[in-house]
Amino acid sequence: MSASGKPGRVLIVAGSDSGGGAGIQADIKSVTALGGFAMTAITALTAQNTTGVYGVVPVEPNFIEQQMRLVLDDIGADCLKTGMLHSSAVIETVVDVLADIAPDLPLVADPVMFAKGGHALLEPEAMDALRGRLVPRASVVTPNIPEAEALAEMKITGVEDMKAAGEVIRALGAAAVLVKGGHLEDETLTDVLVTSDGVELFHDQRIDTKHTHGTGCTLASSLAAGLAAGMGMTEAVQRARGYVRAAILAAPGFGSGHGPMDHGHPLRRV
Repeated sequence: MSASGKPGRVLIVAGSDSGGGAGIQADIKSVTALGGFAMTAITALTAQNTTGVYGVVPVEPNFIEQQMRLVLDDIGADCLKTGMLHSSAVIETVVDVLADIAPDLPLVADPVMFAKGGHALLEPEAMDALRGRLVPRASVVTPNIPEAEALAEMKITGVEDMKAAGEVIRALGAAAVLVKGGHLEDETLTDVLVTSDGVELFHDQRIDTKHTHGTGCTLASSLAAGLAAGMGMTEAVQRARGYVRAAILAAPGFGSGHGPMDHGHPLRRV
């Protein structure tokens, strides 16, 4: 709940995952499970399952804009979360709408570039728009290791590199950067939060599982739900990480590839 006693409103601007484990579907489930109210502006349709992405149909930027404006004008939002923004035109559209009607709205930017199986979800020529328009507008950017390497233009082999990459990305204009360490192979999984106050490290024991589809989307939308409820950045990160970890541990084991987590795990404890 937000300070008003109502659910924190999160507008999610991202692509749809037909398999339900990532994208808009994961975002809606996560925000709802954490007590928020989820709204959407869908940027693309994907045909995918746990084994990979087999098709992508992009949504026209003017229709993405219409979705955003109608939601923000009527219902409003306490936080906005972006996921798959596949082209420069889409990125420019999202940032322009925010500048026009919601210039102070907190933004959690998940710089989605690749699907879990490696399928590219960001056009190569869109990197400049991502670095030059979206990142500077973000309250927090949440890259994984490959995404942080692309944004910071450096190789990351350990936690010290994650810190350095976070500083480079924050220098692009982001208020905060959460570099996620899941792609490293250390037994201890470390995420690095870089803000104007310094660097914070978050540690957990790595879980040996292939059921991690949608972890990035889920963490970012969970973080957005926390900010929408009025949490501080560190508190929101801690709660989001705990939610994702529990969702991985409760994974139902669906599919033959990278399976989904259980986003509804808080409901199963009731």
